[in-house]
Amino acid sequence: MLAARALRPGLLAFCLFAPLAGLADEATKPRTADFASERASRDVRAVAGWIVHAGDNRIGDGKKLPFAILDKKDARVYVFESEGTLRGATPALLGVGRGDVAKPGIGAQELSGIAPRDRVTQAGRFVSELGVDSHGDDVLWLDYDGALAMHRVITSDPSQRREHRLATPTTSDNRISFGCINVPVKFYEEIVQRSFAGTKGIVYVLPETRSLRAVFASYRPPNLIRPKSAGQQTSPARRRKLSSDTND
Repeated sequence: MLAARALRPGLLAFCLFAPLAGLADEATKPRTADFASERASRDVRAVAGWIVHAGDNRIGDGKKLPFAILDKKDARVYVFESEGTLRGATPALLGVGRGDVAKPGIGAQELSGIAPRDRVTQAGRFVSELGVDSHGDDVLWLDYDGALAMHRVITSDPSQRREHRLATPTTSDNRISFGCINVPVKFYEEIVQRSFAGTKGIVYVLPETRSLRAVFASYRPPNLIRPKSAGQQTSPARRRKLSSDTND
C-alpha cells in the first residue's frame, strides 16, 4: 500500500478555504434585474438593479412585490415580476408639463383649470394597486390624492391622436396628458393588470430634472449596497381609497 503524502500547510489552507471564498464572493455579488434583450437607459438599469439587490420592492409584511419603472426621459414603462424578471416594456404618454414635483392640491382641481405647465407626472416611489376611477374604469393608482394613475390610453379626443403618439419612434410627441401615464390597451390588460392583480406593487417614476438620490433617498448603485433584510422594511403606505378622477 502506498503511504499517503502529507499536504503542505499552504496547499491545505487553499483546499479548505477557497470554496468558502467563492461562496462569499457569490453572496456579495450585486443581484441585477433581468431585461432579457429589452433596451433600457443606464438610469433604468441602475434603479432596477438597486431595487432587486436591496429588496426595495417590499412593504410592511416583507413580501417582495411586482414593480414598474417609468423612464420619463425616454417615455417608456417597464414592468417586472417581484424577483426582477421583466414582464414587458412599452412607450407611454406623460404629462405635458416638464418637472418632477406636482403642484400641491392638483388632484382636487378640475382638469380644465390645470395650466399646461402644471400637468406634471410626479416623480417618486409609489405603493400602487388596481382600483377604479370616477367613471368606473379600472386603473393602477399610484397616488389617489394626487389623481396620478397608469391606465389604458385615453382616446376620447381624436384631435390629440394619442394612439398615434404611442406608435411613433420619437419621444418628442409623448407629452400630452394632464399627468397620468397612458399605455397601450393591450399592454395595460396583458401586463399591468395581470402583474398587479390581487396584490399591491411599487411604481418608480424616474425624475427628469432632479437627481435619482433627490427622489429616492435610499438609492445606491447596486455595487455599494447590501441586501435589505426582512426586518428593515419600508413603512407601509397609508391605505388609499380606490375611486376618483384621474389626471388623464
